[in-house]
Amino acid sequence: MENSKHFIENFIDEDLKEGVYDHVQTRFPPEPNGYLHIGHAKSIILNSNMAKEYGGKFNLRFDDTNPTKEKSEFVESIKEDVKWLGADWEDRLFFASDYFDKMYEAAEKLILKGKAYVSDLSADEIKEYRGSFTEPGKNDPSRERSIEENLQLFRDMKAGKYGDGEKVLRAKIDMAAPNINMRDPVIYRVAHMTHHNTGDKWCIYPMYDFAHPLEDAFEGITHSLCTLEFEDHRPLYDWFVREVGFEMPPRQIEFAKLYLNNVVTGKRYIKKLVETGVVDGWDDPRLVSIAALRRRGFTPESIRKFVEMSGISKAQSVADYAALEYCIREDLKPSVSRMMVVLDPVKLVIDNYPEGKTEMLTVPNNQENEALGSREISFGRELYIERDDFMEEPPKKYFRLFPGNEVRLMNAYFVTATSFEKDENGNITVVHCTYDPESRGGNSPDGRKVKGTIHWVDASSAVPVTVRLYENLIDEEKANEKGSIYDENGELYLNPNSLQVCNAFAEASLKDSKAFDRFQFVRQGFFCTDCKDSKEGAPVFNRIVSLKSSFVLPKTE
Repeated sequence: MENSKHFIENFIDEDLKEGVYDHVQTRFPPEPNGYLHIGHAKSIILNSNMAKEYGGKFNLRFDDTNPTKEKSEFVESIKEDVKWLGADWEDRLFFASDYFDKMYEAAEKLILKGKAYVSDLSADEIKEYRGSFTEPGKNDPSRERSIEENLQLFRDMKAGKYGDGEKVLRAKIDMAAPNINMRDPVIYRVAHMTHHNTGDKWCIYPMYDFAHPLEDAFEGITHSLCTLEFEDHRPLYDWFVREVGFEMPPRQIEFAKLYLNNVVTGKRYIKKLVETGVVDGWDDPRLVSIAALRRRGFTPESIRKFVEMSGISKAQSVADYAALEYCIREDLKPSVSRMMVVLDPVKLVIDNYPEGKTEMLTVPNNQENEALGSREISFGRELYIERDDFMEEPPKKYFRLFPGNEVRLMNAYFVTATSFEKDENGNITVVHCTYDPESRGGNSPDGRKVKGTIHWVDASSAVPVTVRLYENLIDEEKANEKGSIYDENGELYLNPNSLQVCNAFAEASLKDSKAFDRFQFVRQGFFCTDCKDSKEGAPVFNRIVSLKSSFVLPKTE
């Protein structure tokens, strides 16, 4: 059965059929004032997918009209994010600032048409004159200035004759319009700021609502896909492209944002978390910036799958983080090697294993994917096992090691615990056992069964590694109870256990892992070699996701 199309595809089909456009061109237009997050991924993927689906073109364009908040650092991070997600802009990289001359000409054109005027009102006065949802606005005292005077004043603004906030250029539309966005919006303001791209060439800058539709039109964008908060701005969008006189104006279409439960996406809050050292940067793996997800070990394919599952509609909804975790598990399960790493090690000594002997065992890299082959791992008299894989006095239905109990060492032998050693604080330091030499490979020749299988690492070749276990940065229990991730003072409900660092022992081959290498650690989850803190021979691993899932895939008809 053919997949049904979403509403944006239906709009595009109509436009092509009716000859409104003869091609499709889309864009992703971020403002370079911070790092992108998971919500932006939906827009990136949607816009690039529409261009691909219809054999069109996709632009990456930076809406860099506000030099007070923009940095080259953010430009570079956004380019990396978009490329990583597979949205190929090829040679179509643009900046709003590339069009500043054209925008200025468009503004003069509006003045000459009597559709724009220079105002002396302050920002507060403009807000006061605007009115409310129930009351119409009042005309600006400067609204009836002559075209000649407006033109001269605007040129004087450009020439630097006025200070910041002293004058603005407003569109002349309708101060009684039901849509407040149409009540003579400001389209240029004075701002004596150095711009990251144009330097000190300009001391006036266009406002977003004016610049954005013009950028789309200059580039020949056919379908301007944006999120629902711009729906009320669409009449203004259409007014600008119509009044400036574009022959084939773009069509703005709005869709619902992608929201995730109990995550922090606000730039102001993330900035504070970075500055106070709660996280170690905009790419801290506990965040949901695209850079953070990449560093944690998520794949582009998993994020694209998550966006696809979330769907494209006009209905606002909130996705569960567990759905994103489901997507990365499904992506990695068949494609990565399953390695043995002990996170909380205690030594296991096999008393009847020959001293000084080391043997090599051949183990499959992934039992569900033979194409990944096998590897050799060493086995000897002393091993490391997980501390919770041995108990002195086990509860019922505990099938791992305890005195007198036999278990399987994964891919190796059957062993039976015989005794243990403790330190002065009562902590178990060494577990002693014996092994059955006939059970090599984990099977007994006499057919006896064991209920427990545990993983291990050979102590003689084990590599010390750092492993980071992540939980949600937000205290979900408190957030769910309060109905918000913020308390009454606007502070985040932070989870004090969002990061646990383990000094672990790993199989020898993991010593040479490279940044972004991904693995499944047996019984522990999926992990990725950290790209920032790993050093040669001393890798740091981030847990991407645990093995257990709370997500239930929705049933389809």
